[in-house]
Amino acid sequence: MELISSPTHFVSSTESPEFTHFTSSLTHSLLIGLDAEWKPVKTHQSTFPTVSLLQIACRLNSDDTESVVFLLDLSTIPLSSIYELLKQVFESPNILKLGFRFKQDLKYLSSTFVSQGCDLGFEKVEPYLDIVSVYGALQNKQKGRELPKQNKSLAAICKDVLGISLSKELQCSDWSCRPLSEEQIQYAAADAHCLLMIFDVLRCKFCKEGNSLYGVADIHPYNVKLGLKLIMEQPVTCNVIIKTRFCNALDMVQATITEFPQIIPAIQDSHLSRLSESHKAIDDTVLRIIRRYGDKIVLKLSDRNPKGSKKKGKKQTSSYNKEKRSEVIEEWEGPPPWDMSLGGDGCPKFLCDVMIEGLAKHLRCVGIDAAVPYTKKPNTRDLIEQADKEKRVLLTRDAKLLRHKYLIQNQIYLVKSLLKNDQLVEVIHTFQLNISEDKLMSRCPKCNGRFIQRPLSTEEAIEVAKGFQVIPNCLFNKNVEFWQCKDCNQLYWEGTQYHNAVQKFIDVCKLN
Repeated sequence: MELISSPTHFVSSTESPEFTHFTSSLTHSLLIGLDAEWKPVKTHQSTFPTVSLLQIACRLNSDDTESVVFLLDLSTIPLSSIYELLKQVFESPNILKLGFRFKQDLKYLSSTFVSQGCDLGFEKVEPYLDIVSVYGALQNKQKGRELPKQNKSLAAICKDVLGISLSKELQCSDWSCRPLSEEQIQYAAADAHCLLMIFDVLRCKFCKEGNSLYGVADIHPYNVKLGLKLIMEQPVTCNVIIKTRFCNALDMVQATITEFPQIIPAIQDSHLSRLSESHKAIDDTVLRIIRRYGDKIVLKLSDRNPKGSKKKGKKQTSSYNKEKRSEVIEEWEGPPPWDMSLGGDGCPKFLCDVMIEGLAKHLRCVGIDAAVPYTKKPNTRDLIEQADKEKRVLLTRDAKLLRHKYLIQNQIYLVKSLLKNDQLVEVIHTFQLNISEDKLMSRCPKCNGRFIQRPLSTEEAIEVAKGFQVIPNCLFNKNVEFWQCKDCNQLYWEGTQYHNAVQKFIDVCKLN
């Protein structure tokens, strides 16, 4: 993953240099990104899951782009040694906390600390900024109309704002196991670090939009010296002041205090005093973003305990059925539906559900027919019917699919691996697939279609691509052959990416 460029420190002991670095950085940070990881658990259980890892991305200066990421191993660090520090940071008005739907994380985190005797855990995080809220607000502003509530995932926002794919393959891995793999460490660090990167982009857009986001014009410092009477004689300025809301007027007062402290005495009001203190620490742009979009997370008494299941009279599964299901999950017995003895054509065909669409692309790259569901949110019966109709084996990571009684024998396989490369190797081994170098890149990774057998010349490719696909100018003077997908018409050529992909799958599949 290329997302993380900042130093990442794994903190597993209070006696380590990393812990000293962590405490120093955290107490001097003005902007932090928060995330947490825990072992996946079944829903509607009587206790909250125990948080195993807390990720904190720190930035000392809100104007800077340099940051450092700390991964706190809560399974080894005495929680009492960091409880007061974290509580102060969560509630400090001088530190802006960024998160992505962090309330659930805070519930679990608070429960974890309470279980170790840390009073009432964490009660609030303030000031807090949810990346979803700011992203949605700026999208609404740019499009000039109100949009429905944003339901984008962090990966989708990351792709849209940063142009970077944030892999979520390891989201459901067991975070309680030690040691963590290098991939898990990179994943955890990326989840916290990307919050700062997204905020940077949004803040730049905010600055470009200027005060139009507030509906108030700039009040220049020299106007303070004119006096209210002279200012009110200027029509433009007069209209601005009359139409200004209280929160915007507060901005003017704050700017005046900062620019000309000798003119206006200190304000005694506690709320304004806190804002003034924050203004000294956080730059004006960030402060305005906090005032407009800032929020706080407060845990109520009802948030302290898990909510029970609303389903009553749920039929319990017998131990016999559980054992039978475990056998289905663990091993594939065959034969697959494409087997010639069952009337198949002998060509392996798979259907990858939405949880492992990345595996579908990998299978296509090694020449295997791998389809995806017809719709983005298919129900179980639709998946089964599609697999049965097209004589495919349904590949999934969802163990719940195995519970349905209308499943056809040898029609579904539960993929155990988390990473796409490992999943590919697992499927190849389980189904004894024949992979050879001449089959690599023989299918369209985009739609699973076959390529037109005759390669196209540059002139033919340019004609085909008109109004559909842009061909880089650097290819025009080279003797490059193009291939076109029969189904989606996408053009491909042998470039650096092609050769890198071929070499990658040669290594993954251990081809000679």
